[in-house]
Amino acid sequence: MDTLQSLALAGGLSLGSGIRLYATVFIAGLLGRLGWVPLPEGLQVLTSYWVLGISGVLMLGEFLADKIPAFDSVWDAVNTFIRIPAGTLLAWGVFKNAPGGEQVAAALIGGAIVSGTHLAKAGGRALINTSPEPVSNWTASFGEDISLIGVLYLMWAHPAAMLVVLALFLLLLVWLLPKIVRGLRALFRLLSGVRNRLDVSVGRD
Repeated sequence: MDTLQSLALAGGLSLGSGIRLYATVFIAGLLGRLGWVPLPEGLQVLTSYWVLGISGVLMLGEFLADKIPAFDSVWDAVNTFIRIPAGTLLAWGVFKNAPGGEQVAAALIGGAIVSGTHLAKAGGRALINTSPEPVSNWTASFGEDISLIGVLYLMWAHPAAMLVVLALFLLLLVWLLPKIVRGLRALFRLLSGVRNRLDVSVGRD
């Protein structure tokens, strides 16, 4: 596997982990197990029957949980402690046999990609959940499913295109994350105001 393919694989796995971690692990492991795609030595563990079985069950659970308004935000919050370290580990695994400096760089860049992707996804879904109808939630969820398939396809079939898409996505994140943070702050202020008014009302009663 040459440098271009390795970079695309590390970046794609990190990006995919921020969107759908368990699906990323399961699909990569299954395709590697079947011999349809090359996996570096550091990722051969993904082809284990144990990893495939557990990630497959969790993939199904995540697919369903992500379609339930409000619960999807709870799922995202819990998985903050899983997606980010796992995505970082996957990026490192691509460069496991590379010199130490390259391994550290891969882990740092992979961690930044999965962190930004996860925060954008979780924050965006939290804002979407302020809408009482479920259609926008379902649309966002299915859009993420389709995006993941596109990412996984590009990182193996067209690594150069994957790196271009990744660069554009990172630029989008730089523009998008501050807006999401401001939106969440406004939402928290609104919820705090409602709670204070309720407390005052209950106190008067």
